[in-house]
Amino acid sequence: MSELDLSGTWQGFYNYPIAKEPVAFSATLTDTAGDILGATEEIADSGAVRGQTLCATLQGRRVGFSITWLKLYDGNLQYYNAVRYAGTISEDGLEIEGRWTVAANWSGTFLMIRAGGIMQTVEAELSAPV
Repeated sequence: MSELDLSGTWQGFYNYPIAKEPVAFSATLTDTAGDILGATEEIADSGAVRGQTLCATLQGRRVGFSITWLKLYDGNLQYYNAVRYAGTISEDGLEIEGRWTVAANWSGTFLMIRAGGIMQTVEAELSAPV
């Protein structure tokens, strides 16, 4: 990938540090020379909003293959706070993997895959000369 640009649609999940199912989410990112803006949607898995769609905004920075951002949930939702993310971008720009942290004592892992990324990789492998 000649010029890294994370703009686009992503699918992902995050894991809790306890025995609990991972939470799936979708994200839309805009990468302007390393400044990251975006939004996410996920289905709440606990509390009074369980089963409802939660929306959040993202703001962060990409430097080389490292990325950090702050995720702020929309509205005044109990138990849903600001979440800090730090990750590493794959060399092909199709995956981001890392850790999320809330209040420095609650954290877990996450993985994001660029929408179409898996199919693009398979198509490239199938069309490569043998």
